[in-house]
Amino acid sequence: MFRLTVCFILSLQFLSFACGDEPKPNIVIVIADDQGYGDLGHTGNPIIKTPNIDTLAAESTSLTDYHVAPTCSPTRAALMTGHWTDRTGVWHTINGRSMLRENEITLGQLLKDNGYSTGMFGKWHLGDNYPYRPEDRGFDEVYRHGGGGVGQTPDVWDNAYFDGSYFHNGAIVPAEGFCTDVFFKQAKMFMKEQADAGKPFFAYISTNAPHGPLHCPQKYLDMYTGQSQKIAAFYGMITNIDDNVGATRQYLKDLGVFDNTLFIFTTDNGTATGSEIFNAGMRGKKGSEYDGGHRVPFIAHWPAAGWNTKHQCDRLCHAVDVVPTVVGLAGGKKPQSLRWDGVSIETFLDPSEEPAAADRMLVTDSQRIRDPIKWRKTAVMSQQWRLVNGEQLFEIKKDPGQTKDVAAAHPQQVKKMKVFYDSWWDELEPTFLQTTEIYLGAREAPRVTLTCHDWIGGYPPWNQQMVRAAMGYRPKSSRRKKQEENEPSQADMGNFWAVKVMEPGTYTFELRRWPTEANKPVASSLPAGAAVPGASKAFRETPGEAIPVVSAGLRINGDVKVTALVTNDSAGVQMSLALQPGSYELAPFFQAEDGKQVGAYYCIVTGPTQP
Repeated sequence: MFRLTVCFILSLQFLSFACGDEPKPNIVIVIADDQGYGDLGHTGNPIIKTPNIDTLAAESTSLTDYHVAPTCSPTRAALMTGHWTDRTGVWHTINGRSMLRENEITLGQLLKDNGYSTGMFGKWHLGDNYPYRPEDRGFDEVYRHGGGGVGQTPDVWDNAYFDGSYFHNGAIVPAEGFCTDVFFKQAKMFMKEQADAGKPFFAYISTNAPHGPLHCPQKYLDMYTGQSQKIAAFYGMITNIDDNVGATRQYLKDLGVFDNTLFIFTTDNGTATGSEIFNAGMRGKKGSEYDGGHRVPFIAHWPAAGWNTKHQCDRLCHAVDVVPTVVGLAGGKKPQSLRWDGVSIETFLDPSEEPAAADRMLVTDSQRIRDPIKWRKTAVMSQQWRLVNGEQLFEIKKDPGQTKDVAAAHPQQVKKMKVFYDSWWDELEPTFLQTTEIYLGAREAPRVTLTCHDWIGGYPPWNQQMVRAAMGYRPKSSRRKKQEENEPSQADMGNFWAVKVMEPGTYTFELRRWPTEANKPVASSLPAGAAVPGASKAFRETPGEAIPVVSAGLRINGDVKVTALVTNDSAGVQMSLALQPGSYELAPFFQAEDGKQVGAYYCIVTGPTQP
């Protein structure tokens, strides 16, 4: 019912000049992380320096009422699939709820199937294991960090924003320089290779900046002397992105493909740090159900289509609209069985078109829990109205700051939007139980590294600082002794990895306190790592706390199946178990000398071997 309503409101339209004998446009999408609508010069920020993006906006179409999810992974799921985030299984950034369901078809896959070379650079945050990695989802060339940011648990150990190591088509490779510069450099190499070969390309450049921790090159910090350290670093990262946007646009000119390249700049949620300086008059920031949490910039430039003059469109739209729009503009076809939640917004982007009026409704929410809850941090949006959490109603054009709740004065509008949301929720709710499972024993990934970032259950150690601090283990001698009796252990909280065994046989599980790159015994401590420029400490600056491990165990579906003693020099504890195909809750753990248990932060699974 909901999909039919959307399709009735706005039908899919494809540009004629993207079809027939005309060459397919190249497509570049740049998406920044945690940068809000007000974190740009052309939207009114009085301090930030973004001359290149401001120039881009001055000669492009800007959507001024474009919305995403209030946090990272959910927005990327919608942007990649054209489906509501809650439909895709991605409504959180951790807890196994940031992995894009394997039945989803991404923009990368759709464009690849329509003759494009596809590349992904930077932040994926939709799964680090098969079948969720970008190389499993239609991208030919992949150069990325792990997890949701540099230094998070699935990332290469001890990575910081400078001189890190990244996953290049699955292999770990070292790099020199600041992470954003590295990702743009790799993207440009990809573009050149495809342009030289005469192939249309799709480059998805997804920066982890300006997401925290707040690090950036010193020269950018120096541009914001007089501001607080965190603002200097946050804005410095954005100015660095701006420089890369300008350099990339010039590079497209140098390659001779500028005119027939659709260049999009956008961001993934409201500002994380900049609201104390400027928030474009909006209420809320990252994570908020108010507009400041999910209304973000969207700029599109395509000279060959006439999208090279300043044009603003204030029609309501959403990240779910990107896939049907881009596929249509590329002259592409989609599988007949695929239905999008979004619609083509080509007429919004084309300065020569006048979009038809439509009383469209859209939904955004911030769940950030194991399973979605109805009306949790939710906004139902129309061109004129915002219904927040099913209770507050704001007339958004008259009250963009959402300061005056007018629900009592407009009960029929509240009812109308609630009816819409009820239908939306009823359609999606049955899908929530479709847990995303990491595959074991798949031919495409015979070796699987599981990290605590994807534990399902309690709050997991999602970054390497938490791993270093032994989060989940509370030794009796710690400063937390007073709390200890009332705190469950990591194992007691029921944390597990949801896995799917693909082939029968014997699997080997290597339980690790530290990842393979650290190469340290299970019970050892680690020294603090080096600092980097910025306003906050790098995750690696936290000393690695020793856990006095004496044994380990393998818990499957709540039952301990195998145990083993741990020697002082063991870097990992190996144990084997025969498994049949099917779904399992996998919870390997360590037991300390005081009897307390903590989940194995890392577990490497190989197999199966046949009996």
